[in-house]
Amino acid sequence: MNFFSPLVSCLLVLASGTSAVAAQGVLDRVREGGALVIAHRDSSVPFSYLDTKTGKPIGYAMDLCLHLADVVRRATGRKDMAVEFVAVTSANRVATVAEGRADLECGSTTNNAERRKSVAFTIPHYITGARLLVQASSSITRLEDLAGKKLVSTKGSTPLRAAQQANRERLMGLNIVEAPDHARAVEMVEKGEADAFVMDDVLLYGLASGRPDPKALKVVGRFVTTEPLAIMLPPGDPQFKKLVDDEMRRLITSREIYAIYDKWFMQPIPPQNRSLDLPVNYLMRDFWKYPTDQVPF
Repeated sequence: MNFFSPLVSCLLVLASGTSAVAAQGVLDRVREGGALVIAHRDSSVPFSYLDTKTGKPIGYAMDLCLHLADVVRRATGRKDMAVEFVAVTSANRVATVAEGRADLECGSTTNNAERRKSVAFTIPHYITGARLLVQASSSITRLEDLAGKKLVSTKGSTPLRAAQQANRERLMGLNIVEAPDHARAVEMVEKGEADAFVMDDVLLYGLASGRPDPKALKVVGRFVTTEPLAIMLPPGDPQFKKLVDDEMRRLITSREIYAIYDKWFMQPIPPQNRSLDLPVNYLMRDFWKYPTDQVPF
């Protein structure tokens, strides 16, 4: 008789049980009464930011995520499913989703190869590129004009890394500093503490429109990067990802997403009740003809 067999069997059962718990997906958790957790930003206008009147997160990406929450309710049969919100920053957003502390990250996060090592992404809801925000009186029109000057970007962002790489490889002599969030970076440009802020141009337009004097700032330069922005999802949860992907694809092919887009990019929005007046760009129109979560970056 092998005295180790019962012990081995017991260990295998325990290991199997542990794997099953660890592998529980979002949909299974919701079916058992759990909440859906949405991560949001506080100043990524118009994607995800706090309404100054209500203190609640609003925006284009937030509307998409709240719609997806309704889809999860229907798919799980949990009409009473609660939705919880957690604030994230550029620096901690990836870890928050990767570590299972949020199920959807609804902001302005670029889907790239580095991040796909830790998290999953659904179909992009916006495609943009990084440009420069400067004072209206500035003569700066491109990254090269910043030699010996101060360039700010948001900590943990892809435009920051792109600027740092260009500075190293092309010996541009830029003085690059990090800001904790977008709002602080804009403030630095306004106060002359930085000569330019490099970030996705759509965010720059949104941030400038919310300042006391939007005409004191301008967006300039060629695209420094190409940024497919998409909702982040937990890794290793194919059922949840398929549900989200299928609904995002349906929203795009049915053109329902255009009404949501129009609300945030073509109509007046909080806090200043001004319109960004940004029609759907050619990159998005082409990409949305065949919507996919596969991006070449």
